[in-house]
Amino acid sequence: MTQQNQQQPIPSPAGAHRRGKRILAGLFLVSLAAGGGWYWMQSSKAEAAASEAKKPKPQPVYELGASDVAAIEARELRVVLPLSGTLTPQAQATVKAKVAAVVDAMLVAEGMPVRKGQVVARLDTGDLRARLMTQQAAQDEARAKLALARKTHDTNRALLNQKYISQTAFDAAENSVELAQAALKSADSQLDMARRALDDATIRAPFDGIVSKRFVQVGEKVSPDTPVFALVDLKELVFEAQVPAGEIPRVHAGQEVAFGVDGFGGRSFRGSVARINPTAEQGSRAMTVYVAVDNKDGALRGGMFAKGGLVLEKSAPAPLLPLNALRQADNAAVAYKVQQGRLVAQPLKLGLRNDDDGMVEVVEGLREGDHVLVARIDALKPGSAVKLPARAANASARLETAGGVPGKS
Repeated sequence: MTQQNQQQPIPSPAGAHRRGKRILAGLFLVSLAAGGGWYWMQSSKAEAAASEAKKPKPQPVYELGASDVAAIEARELRVVLPLSGTLTPQAQATVKAKVAAVVDAMLVAEGMPVRKGQVVARLDTGDLRARLMTQQAAQDEARAKLALARKTHDTNRALLNQKYISQTAFDAAENSVELAQAALKSADSQLDMARRALDDATIRAPFDGIVSKRFVQVGEKVSPDTPVFALVDLKELVFEAQVPAGEIPRVHAGQEVAFGVDGFGGRSFRGSVARINPTAEQGSRAMTVYVAVDNKDGALRGGMFAKGGLVLEKSAPAPLLPLNALRQADNAAVAYKVQQGRLVAQPLKLGLRNDDDGMVEVVEGLREGDHVLVARIDALKPGSAVKLPARAANASARLETAGGVPGKS
């Protein structure tokens, strides 16, 4: 078997060169594709970053605390002048003896209520009855003398007509009648005084009230104008307070006064200005204002110290804004109101202001139930997103559901 050697063809240099070019071209295309993909990926990332940068960043939401906001309330606003002073009974009296006598009986003691005309004390009447009898006898004598003088007068008139006596004698008889008449009048007067003295031995209460002081005891001798007992009527009291003279032009009768008294807890009493003293006290230059107080339940007592205020001005029920929520913008009064989760600079028209209570009346701009920012937080401006406390948020939601509370806005 003949073995034939087959030889592989030897590539020519030109073919090898062409193959190399094809390989390089392939590698170039692969590199170009890879570079294009990388460039596309980087461009996409840049575009995405630019698009993200153009999007508005989410605004932070500030959660407000219960002390940061206040709910607007609608009620009266009052401007009050502070007052302090003493309560005194409107009606009080010291009953004194009118005659000289020994105290026979004292029928009341301190703290006992009495009625007008009630007998509270009796004096011994022995001497007074004797005096009454003496004056009664003097009256009888004067009446008898008058009768005799009149009889003599009538007889002398008849004698004068018959020319038995002179005109002078008749005039004397007539004068005797006049003297007897005068003596009878004097006796009548003395008898009346004796009767009144006997009646004055029974001492009575001049008005309904309570005995506040008893000055004498049984067995003591009293003379006219000796104090026997003191009586006060507590149904009406007077609150006497000193007011600076500079405030008097704003004070007038009828103004309301509210006050408290130690020992009564939070109970508030009321009265009204009854009158004003026309002169100022020397030294203090203050003037006394008298406030009438109705005390029908008898809770208050004379001499108690009272402290309160006189209402100088008051508004009708209206929305009230805390002064610490008041701000200025463009020389106008505004408040930062929470509306739909954001702060809004709400322009305001204000009315009566009370710096002592820290409140001001809102005529226009707010209504009852609105929530306003009272805290001074630099980061919070109009437009800031805020979140109300849970209780305030629930109240605000109920208000919006109900369509709001009628009021000034």
